[in-house]
Amino acid sequence: MRAVEPLRILPGEGVEALDQTLLPREERRLRLRTVAEVAEAIRALRVRGAPLLGVTGACGMAIAGGERGAGREALARAAAELKATRPTAADLGAMIDEALRAADAAGDDEDERRAALWRFAAEALARQRVRDAALARHGRDLPGMEGGVLTHCNTGALATGGEGTALAVIAAAWRAGRVARCHATETRPLLQGARLTMWELAALGIPATLLPDSAAASLIASGRVNAVITGADRIAANGDAANKVGTCALALAASRHGVPFYVAAPRSTFDAAAATGADIPIEFRDAAEVGGFGDQRWSPDGGDAWNPAFDVTPADLIAAIVTERGALRPPYGPAIAALTGMAR
Repeated sequence: MRAVEPLRILPGEGVEALDQTLLPREERRLRLRTVAEVAEAIRALRVRGAPLLGVTGACGMAIAGGERGAGREALARAAAELKATRPTAADLGAMIDEALRAADAAGDDEDERRAALWRFAAEALARQRVRDAALARHGRDLPGMEGGVLTHCNTGALATGGEGTALAVIAAAWRAGRVARCHATETRPLLQGARLTMWELAALGIPATLLPDSAAASLIASGRVNAVITGADRIAANGDAANKVGTCALALAASRHGVPFYVAAPRSTFDAAAATGADIPIEFRDAAEVGGFGDQRWSPDGGDAWNPAFDVTPADLIAAIVTERGALRPPYGPAIAALTGMAR
């Protein structure tokens, strides 16, 4: 089993990130030293996954403390620039806001502010690793997490910096002798499942099968999978969950065939300001991503494309939401309020 380290924090210097757009063909690490470089890496999906985006955002704020001075106005500008890169992931904005509070708590001395921001970024990554391990333990014994399971997009170490969310649950169930095989969707149009999840499953030594997104419903209907589990980028107060586009279709197929559909996400993914999924902002990406991949194009030039990066799965299709503090079950409103302290 090979460890995957997508992010290395270099206090006072910057951050070293594994460029996920090049995987699995090439493992190249990027040295990010400016806020602009961090923002570009996030926007271009060189760094991705909601929890890892949060940690990366905290690193961007630490860089801002040195790059632009640690004044409140300069930090606020950096925060706005970083938040604008990926609007759907809750962790990014939440972690940036926490970094701003850490800077304020350090007082008016710029050196102390800078040190506090780097300390906060390192602590954020360490906390995420602890959360991932706890989340995996809570999800390991869920009903259906045995035999064949299905997942979508990428939710391993590449997405969090720790063990992952849904993929960490799958790995824990596999180590416990429950999961025998993980089926992974390609996750079009950017193929995070084919490129990243299959790469991570190979590194973990878990038997894996890749399938086109369009084959997922027939796989569920075939009886070859006993559970579907995905991550989430933002979860509303009622349990509606935004995740990589295509997730809702999996939940619908799983419901039709009596297969439990689970979401695995840390507490930081819940958004108190979103009452339902209708309140979650959905990121739309460049139409050029749909008609090909990289330099290869298979769609005629000039055609239009609808390219949402995420969709929302209604709470009534979700059998359980696994967090680092345990598995939540319907009705989600009271359970989420108890977990996060949200007002009901």
